[in-house]
Amino acid sequence: MATSCFAERLAKNVTLSDAERNALTRLEENPRKVKRGAMIQRVNETVTELFVLREGRVMSFVILPDGSRQILRVYFPGDFIGSASTIYSKAPESLVALTDAIVCPFDKHALRRLLEEYPRVAALLFLLSNSEKVALTDRLASLGRTSAKARVASFLLDIFDRLRVTDDGITDSFDLRLTQEEIGDAIGLTSVHVNRMVRQMEQEGLISRSNGRITLLDIARLEEIGHYTNRHKDIDLDWIPALGCG
Repeated sequence: MATSCFAERLAKNVTLSDAERNALTRLEENPRKVKRGAMIQRVNETVTELFVLREGRVMSFVILPDGSRQILRVYFPGDFIGSASTIYSKAPESLVALTDAIVCPFDKHALRRLLEEYPRVAALLFLLSNSEKVALTDRLASLGRTSAKARVASFLLDIFDRLRVTDDGITDSFDLRLTQEEIGDAIGLTSVHVNRMVRQMEQEGLISRSNGRITLLDIARLEEIGHYTNRHKDIDLDWIPALGCG
């Protein structure tokens, strides 16, 4: 059976059994190609499918009363997309492809069977859901209490650390693949303001840019500026059932 990128993502946290890997792989049996800008799910639509992202990048967002867009999360390969939709009949957010992407839709009811048969997988989904919640809490605190420069620094560090979870080859640089408008919509700034902060950080020797790649030249200083905490370190997984319990 083909490799599951979702299983590979979860296996970064705990060792999975062959049965668990095979069950997760079945969620990715029907890959769907989507073009950049394509809508995958619209807010308030009836939820029948959930998704695993195999390739590319996807974002979740809502449109605010003034017509502006608030980006909630950027998803990377191996991510479970639309987890917020598991508890609602109507989608609480929209999903759109940020790049050409491959998503793997699966019937929402398949999740029930997966959780019934593999409780360790349920525990890992609980872990991912809570890590998303903490990330949103951190960003909410940042939006209300920090400067524009701190928001940009924290956002870049979060993208960097999330990409490193599944890509061991990333050391100090990464492909951003986000426009300045998209960054601004995620952290509550205009694209002009984002551009100003990025150029300022370049001038200060904190980052460099080349062909869409960002290199973090002084991570410690960026963490200080952004009041940033890497939530992907020091995760306590002792409570997850041992292999063989699911």
